[in-house]
Amino acid sequence: MATISSASFHAPANSRDGLAKPFAELRAFWRQFVAKAFNPYRPELHYMRGPGPAWRAKQVASSQRHSS
Repeated sequence: MATISSASFHAPANSRDGLAKPFAELRAFWRQFVAKAFNPYRPELHYMRGPGPAWRAKQVASSQRHSS
């Protein structure tokens, strides 16, 4: 899972002019944005929302056993 932190990014050591820093920050922003926006993990799709088919089969078998 991708996380976005508020850490500051440093300019490359070989850039002596201030031009590389805005591009590095912009590149870091877009890298984090793409990682967050297109993350394939969606936990709400995997969350169990109640009893499933195995539970129902067990309950039907149990109720048939007790009613006979």
